[in-house]
Amino acid sequence: MPRPIARVLALLELLQSGGTRTASELADRLDVDERTVRHYVGHLVDLDVPVEAVRGRYGGYRLSPGYRMPPLMLGDDEALAVLLGLVAGRRTGLTTAAGTASETAAAKIRRVLPERLRTRLDAVLDTLAFTAPPGEAVTPESGVLLPVADAVNHHRPISIRYTDRNGRGSERTLHPHGLVAHAGKWYVTGADLTSGQDRTLRLDRITDVRTLPGSFEPPAGLDPAERVLTGLATAPYRHEVILRVQGTAEHIRTRLPPSVAIVEELPAPETPDGAEPRAEPRVRVEMRVDRLDWLPAVLASLDRPFVIERPDELRGLVEAFAARLGHCARAEHS
Repeated sequence: MPRPIARVLALLELLQSGGTRTASELADRLDVDERTVRHYVGHLVDLDVPVEAVRGRYGGYRLSPGYRMPPLMLGDDEALAVLLGLVAGRRTGLTTAAGTASETAAAKIRRVLPERLRTRLDAVLDTLAFTAPPGEAVTPESGVLLPVADAVNHHRPISIRYTDRNGRGSERTLHPHGLVAHAGKWYVTGADLTSGQDRTLRLDRITDVRTLPGSFEPPAGLDPAERVLTGLATAPYRHEVILRVQGTAEHIRTRLPPSVAIVEELPAPETPDGAEPRAEPRVRVEMRVDRLDWLPAVLASLDRPFVIERPDELRGLVEAFAARLGHCARAEHS
């Protein structure tokens, strides 16, 4: 490649890294004078690359937003990071509902890569194995995700059409507080003005979004991710389970994460004068679940004493599970 062309592409790579670059800085990086930098900038403009000249003391050159994306300059590590990110996005649900978008994006990147680099990256992608199976991703439409994200960012109210888990449709006015991706699904948290309550809504169940006039002030100290996990743990499922477990909250959450259970530390009980205080902390565990049959095995895996406050049905399931374990332990080898 002739050196002037190589330097023009090097200039583009420098500008794509972001910010405003002074003419003297670019000249030093390219090992040319400032007049030649202006000449190279002219070449990029002729190629419809939107280079903008910034005047003033801190002026220079930068890429301005344009109607078309400029050529993308990626090094080996950058190309690998982008392609692996696309693969991971497909497996975790961090893509839009246009399911082929990540595949076509990867194909476009591969097509413009040098043969040497493309072959090496293909070797990584063809030999890469995952220890966990792909999640059941439910991805939102980009026509929903983008306006909701914009409303969250600028504190704008939105009007949405929503279909709940029972198939009932409704129109709602929402003050969106945050976007959260969890377990292959996207959620938006916010104040539902229609019902007057805080809500956690799935983006894939939203079919229409309209930004409304005005703005709102989000609550101070709000953690959207924590709001989503709490909402999942307290959803109105069939059974309400309440336990008291002897152990730390950190240990309990290794088996019962925030999306499954609310874990609260209990105050230490009063001890008689002269008696040793109880060293082991206790926690209260609250869950909402549709089925109880999976809980005995999870409680056994905690390896901590526990008391079932409710429901009574869970006590029988735990006793039956313990009896099966005892029978297996006493069984003779065949």
